[in-house]
Amino acid sequence: MGEEDANHSVETRKTAAELIGWLADAGLRNLPFEQIVDGFSRRLNEMGVSVVRTFVGMNTLHSMLRARSLIWDRMSGPSVKYELDHERFNDPFVQQSPFARILREGIGEERRRLTDRGSLGEETALFEELRSAGMTEWFGVVFPFGDLSPHLRGASETARKDQLWLVCSLTTDQAEGYRNADLATLRQVLPVFAVTIKAATMRSIGQGLLAAYLGNDPANRVLSGTVLRGEVQAIEAVLFYADLRGFTELADTMSGEDLLATLDVYLDCMARPVVARGGEILKFMGDGLLAAFDANYANRAEVCATALDAAEEAVASVDTLNATRQAAGQRFAELDIALHVGEVLYGNVGIDERLDFTVIGPAVNEASRIELMCKSVGQNILASAQFVQARRSRDRLVSVGRHQLRGVRGETELFALVRARP
Repeated sequence: MGEEDANHSVETRKTAAELIGWLADAGLRNLPFEQIVDGFSRRLNEMGVSVVRTFVGMNTLHSMLRARSLIWDRMSGPSVKYELDHERFNDPFVQQSPFARILREGIGEERRRLTDRGSLGEETALFEELRSAGMTEWFGVVFPFGDLSPHLRGASETARKDQLWLVCSLTTDQAEGYRNADLATLRQVLPVFAVTIKAATMRSIGQGLLAAYLGNDPANRVLSGTVLRGEVQAIEAVLFYADLRGFTELADTMSGEDLLATLDVYLDCMARPVVARGGEILKFMGDGLLAAFDANYANRAEVCATALDAAEEAVASVDTLNATRQAAGQRFAELDIALHVGEVLYGNVGIDERLDFTVIGPAVNEASRIELMCKSVGQNILASAQFVQARRSRDRLVSVGRHQLRGVRGETELFALVRARP
């Protein structure tokens, strides 16, 4: 190696070390995913490693979202984003990508000379597009996040599916493609880049996973450190207690698989109106749910109106579902909802080894007792006197008398919709 080459090699190592330092700092500061990809790609070009297009993709543990990806372009930066649900992940445009085969075969690294059409292989659509845009070489790498072998070689299809991974490709337009020195630099810095992306995204993956099981607000509280048993706070809440009437009889006529599928449809009908209006699903309880709307004294009337809207929409959705099932000769269940207002304790209960983030208190018990009265009163939605008082209006609710709730001292006045469905 001549003196000039030696000096260039030392300078490259110095610059690569600086890039690695920047990546470590970005991971520690938890920079957003897009900023990390942008800063990494720009710094590679400043080092003399010509990168025109960077693609970064990773899968998640979310119940709705299977994978997300980002495309960085030298002219426009991080400009294209994709989020794929579990169903779309099997679409042809995903399964025909180079990384689908690379992950399936357990390959850790691959190069493709785009100027040689004979070496493009089966994934010609992407490579032809890059070649037509003047690109000369595509370099792709896979970084598994987990305990399996580095490149998943020999792992079962199920293990590969459950494995978290990051994939990255960098495409150049240099006439000769990537030089040996370029590849050496990329192999030096890319593992650190992957670790940085992992540090920046694992929190969001964890937050999404917690939110799917606990709800958004409990997930944020847990991640911010609300993790001790008995760590609760008193809040004023509008409670939304829903349960299916007749579902046990319906369940006795169905197979396990059909039962779960049917239950999910019913739960979707009752939960979506709540979530859409800012309510928090605290717990799914068999064929029902408990939800809450945070209501301070300044906005209680507005929140109660919102909860009532959610209840009406949920019942209407179940009615539509039941009409379809009845027309098909299938059995169905009705939805009963109780609306109540009161102070509850919101936080962690349980044992040290197993905590539950929920609401407890007399108001929750009263809401459950009100829901049990729906059948005997002949209404699908019942509201407590406290709920009506908080709404400061009876325009949509009418008293159906005073009733004795099981386990509650004294009689309780209940209210139903003025134009309730017969």
